[in-house]
Amino acid sequence: MLKIMIPMIMLIPMTFLSPPKFLWPNTSLHSLLIATISLPHLLPTYYPYKTLTPWTGLDQISSPLMVLSCWFLPLTIMASQNHLQHNSNPQKQMFIATATAIQPFIILAFSTTELTLFYIAFEATLIPTLMLITRWGNQPERLSAGTYLMIYTLISSLPLLITLLHLNVQTTTLYLPMLKMSQPTLTPSWPSLLCTLALLTAFMVKAPLYGLHLWLPKAHVEAPIAGSMLLAALLLKLGGYGIMRITLLTNPLPTYIYYPFLTMALWGALMTSSICMRQTDLKSLIAYSSISHMGLVIAASLIQTPWSFSGALTLMISHGLTSSMLFCLANTNYERTHSRTLLLARGLQPLLPLMMIWWLLASLTNMALPPTTNLMAELSIMITLLDWSTPTIILTGTATLLTAAYTLLMMLTTQRGPLPPHIMSSQNSNTREHLLMTLHITPLLLLILKPELISGTPL
Repeated sequence: MLKIMIPMIMLIPMTFLSPPKFLWPNTSLHSLLIATISLPHLLPTYYPYKTLTPWTGLDQISSPLMVLSCWFLPLTIMASQNHLQHNSNPQKQMFIATATAIQPFIILAFSTTELTLFYIAFEATLIPTLMLITRWGNQPERLSAGTYLMIYTLISSLPLLITLLHLNVQTTTLYLPMLKMSQPTLTPSWPSLLCTLALLTAFMVKAPLYGLHLWLPKAHVEAPIAGSMLLAALLLKLGGYGIMRITLLTNPLPTYIYYPFLTMALWGALMTSSICMRQTDLKSLIAYSSISHMGLVIAASLIQTPWSFSGALTLMISHGLTSSMLFCLANTNYERTHSRTLLLARGLQPLLPLMMIWWLLASLTNMALPPTTNLMAELSIMITLLDWSTPTIILTGTATLLTAAYTLLMMLTTQRGPLPPHIMSSQNSNTREHLLMTLHITPLLLLILKPELISGTPL
């Protein structure tokens, strides 16, 4: 782990020491090298942990998410160049340092084997994210978005801290391999019920579960492009990952505890897909689609079967890449039209014909077209839900139909139709943008050939 963490931390001083002319090439290449170094961790093994130290360890669930975190650092740096072109050099350096500062905490959260350290890393990601949104957001509403994010996260995570301390008193350890072996048996009593609810609530807000999601559209819409990418691709995945880790510690529990969560997750997938159909703001539409997909992840994580875990993990990785690519595409439109409103930024295919290819690929993966990994993940989740309860097929089937509908609506509105009269000309798409889209779509297409790298299943 140190061979990833040390170069990641050293990127911050390198940012401040780079001459202005080489700031973007230096940071992009350095972070791309870190991403390349992390790739061997994807290979599945027979062993429960690939690397195990007293504090950190990577298993089949955490290694794909850790590699995804490393992969997104160069992408966020590349995507932000145009957004910061009119800023002074110290401001650019501060922005890159802030975006880089989130990464060690995210990697630590995904790779730690000690629950107290996991809680610290889980909470520490909030500070740089808040700085990104409130300092570099576009609109004055960014302050209210930052307040929503902070209050929701802090209020929900306080019960998690109290429960972890209680669990430490009960079992004398919070080391995950030890907890898996000892398997703390929580008796079906009121205290254990409250402990389970406290453990799950923090991750349900982060994921987010429908009903606890009100901070997410605000944060996405007001964040700069790097903030939106990090939120969609990594920070939401902390919620899904936390549920997968914590639910293993809460067995055996009466199944009625999970009914409200599963119902809200599936109902939320349906509701947010419907909300997407009537959105006028492009970034808001993509943000609500994230809630819909994460609803399936929450439902699968609560069922706790190997197949559902595999589907949830695959969907988290696939959705991270797809959603981030959609945000980057929305940003390329925004930089040219200076509007996120679909009515004012539509019919852009004649102006940006090459971008149509990327819109098409991103839309097809978002609606889970065969043979993408999104489809493999959604099929796994739908089969486990159907096996758990037959009526769930009505909710999941309708949500899938609505996902296809709003994705097609989004693509056709932004690309096809008459060009608005106020858009007379536009700058062409450049090499940096095409490289950014290529680095998003290439892993998605390559994983079709070997999906077991991200499915959480050993060799």
